[in-house]
Amino acid sequence: MPESGHKTTQGHITDTAPETSTGPVTTTGPVTATGPETATAGTAKAADATAARRTGLLVTLVLGGLTALPPLSMDMYLPALPEVTGALHAPAATIQLTLTACLAGMALGQLVVGPMSDKWGRRRPLLIGMIVYVVATAFCALAPTAGLLIGFRLLQGLAGAAGIVIARAVVRDLYDGVEMARFFSTLMLISGVAPIIAPLIGGQIMRLTDWRGVFHVLTLIGVLLTVVVWRFLGETLPPERRHEGGVGEALRTMRGLLADRVFTGYMLTGGLAFAALFAYISASPFVVQEIYGASPQTFSLLFGINSIGLVAVGQINGKLLIGRVSLDKALGWGLGIILLAALALLLMTSGVFGEVGLVPVAAGLFVLMSAMGLAMPNTNAQALMRTPHAAGSASALLGTTSFLVGAIASPLVGIAGEHTAVPMAVVQLTCAVLAVTCFLGLCRPWRTTDKAAVAGA
Repeated sequence: MPESGHKTTQGHITDTAPETSTGPVTTTGPVTATGPETATAGTAKAADATAARRTGLLVTLVLGGLTALPPLSMDMYLPALPEVTGALHAPAATIQLTLTACLAGMALGQLVVGPMSDKWGRRRPLLIGMIVYVVATAFCALAPTAGLLIGFRLLQGLAGAAGIVIARAVVRDLYDGVEMARFFSTLMLISGVAPIIAPLIGGQIMRLTDWRGVFHVLTLIGVLLTVVVWRFLGETLPPERRHEGGVGEALRTMRGLLADRVFTGYMLTGGLAFAALFAYISASPFVVQEIYGASPQTFSLLFGINSIGLVAVGQINGKLLIGRVSLDKALGWGLGIILLAALALLLMTSGVFGEVGLVPVAAGLFVLMSAMGLAMPNTNAQALMRTPHAAGSASALLGTTSFLVGAIASPLVGIAGEHTAVPMAVVQLTCAVLAVTCFLGLCRPWRTTDKAAVAGA
């Protein structure tokens, strides 16, 4: 396929028309056209504008699909867990490792794919990753034992990481500044719907077939997305901006990124905020259903409402706030709201206000989740704006940090047993305090000189 030829100009995607046999026509000053030429020029400009809009929409849909694939791979499989346990004659703890393996693969795979994309461009590693994802998912559907299923799920996560890390790197290639933050908010709209609908899709698949059917559907989704990427997503990293060298060069690049105090600050801030989100995901089924006695249907409704809140605030961030207030100010508001919501949840769950019911706790979780729509896109945008020279490696560090910190925080929510929600609130408040500390201590948003510097530029 020919390259689609996108370039960055003030943060917008533009189409570069292929040269004809007579060569492109260039001008050094304004051209005055009369008669039919004026109409022709106006028509050409309108056509270019339409093509640019279509390109932007197409890139949004492709990158949104890549970002949504990992949560689909994780959450569509959840309703099948009890059946997998019986079908493969394995204990529940062993089958749970199929989730852990996929999550670990997504975290570690980003460290490999990110530097690869900086060296070879975005398209080749992405297409290889998508092909391996399709093969691994197909093997998951055929796995005869729990051990093989765990191994294939690990490979599925490693390959699926390509979509996560390269999608962020492509956004950095195509956009800058405010436009990049807006695009991340748009991606949140697409990827935020995936965790809502994935369990519902999985449940409907289970009504028609067995657990292997879930992986058959994921394989089909992977094939379709691979074809779309191959057909419509051109290379966004030109050869002159690529890195040479092997593993040593990749490690030196990452070490240089981590040496940038401000980049590391945004990376840790985003990772800790994401850990508070992971704590909610891990603890909310237990808290809502076991402690407060809600039905599975009520839990599903609350989970969906909270996800909608996150997506809605992300859109407010992208459509209303960005361009009117600084990214750091919007990020600071989000972190402050998360901190206050986590504090309120701790006070409620620890009995400071007496016995509280589900509604106040659900309201606190809704506020905390919604504020993630301010924190997550703006930390990504601010970190990647400093790293145009190594967007793939930077994206890998951002993603891996979020997954690893979240994986550390998740088990802590049940450390005090099954009869209290205090550990969830403590973990969330601790993550929020540390996120604010990293933001203020490392990013130093009031220092305009630090904000203007771009690492390695």
